Amino acid sequence: MEQVFAPWRIEWVERDPEEQNVEGCPFCVLPERDEDRQSRIVARSEHSFVILNNYPYSPGHVMVIPRQHTGEWGTLSDAELLDHARLKIATIDALDAALGPDGINTGENLGGDAAGGSIDDHVHTHLVPRWSGDTNFMPVIGETQVIVEALEDTYERLHEAFAGLSAATVEGEDADPDRAVSLDLDG
Repeated sequence: MEQVFAPWRIEWVERDPEEQNVEGCPFCVLPERDEDRQSRIVARSEHSFVILNNYPYSPGHVMVIPRQHTGEWGTLSDAELLDHARLKIATIDALDAALGPDGINTGENLGGDAAGGSIDDHVHTHLVPRWSGDTNFMPVIGETQVIVEALEDTYERLHEAFAGLSAATVEGEDADPDRAVSLDLDG
């Protein structure tokens, strides 16, 4: 029998049943709640936000998501596209500061199930930190993925890194740890 010790998963097992039933698009519902930490939203800009992936490929796996609900990038305005691009840059800076990865994979699942995406009607960009040599025998041979850090710990590290960016409207220790960091990306 294969066994991986993952004590942080108890929070998922004991989660509020209401959390299981997000009515509508989670990328539209979660940012409307007044629970950024619970929703795992670490940063917000005028037109987009950054959220930790609930099923990360590696620690720090986040998604940058436009607020507008659309399944096509071409329907976003120039201001929304620019804001999304600037928030991706800020996210890369925060990932570098918080986790020090050797590289970052970015990608989008376009085309629904055929592209591997679980939410195909709200465009978003994945950013996945990577480290040299981070592929080990577990996923290759054991068909088991090991995540080395709890999402709550990653949230703390990224929240602090976003708060330290020059675009943060509330910086450093003044940032509310339960609220996403607001960024002014008008640059």
